[in-house]
Amino acid sequence: MARPKFTAVRGVKDILPEESPNWQGAERLAREIFARYGYGEIRVPVFERTELFARGIGEETDIVSKEMYTFKDKGGDSITLRPEATASICRAYVQNGLYNRPGVSKLFCIAPCSATSVPRRAA
Repeated sequence: MARPKFTAVRGVKDILPEESPNWQGAERLAREIFARYGYGEIRVPVFERTELFARGIGEETDIVSKEMYTFKDKGGDSITLRPEATASICRAYVQNGLYNRPGVSKLFCIAPCSATSVPRRAA
């Protein structure tokens, strides 16, 4: 009996130990630049209630119906792995009352996103 062959899912890449320093360096540089201009990092969950994305994108779009990873949780709620971070950041902004802080809120997020679209190649 043949052993199953485990490979990464199409469109994703493992970051191996010898590559990690490059990624960490790029992220460190991005954080330094954002900080220099007064941006604060926000970290949002990797999944949200599906209606957050369906409402913002439109329930009948290809993104919602074909490109999002959606599943039911143990309580029966529809949960989606975030296809982009904007909706999650807006939800966090409102839910946590960041609009009550003085001045302009300048936020950035370095986060993984999940969608089933075929990876695009640079021209």
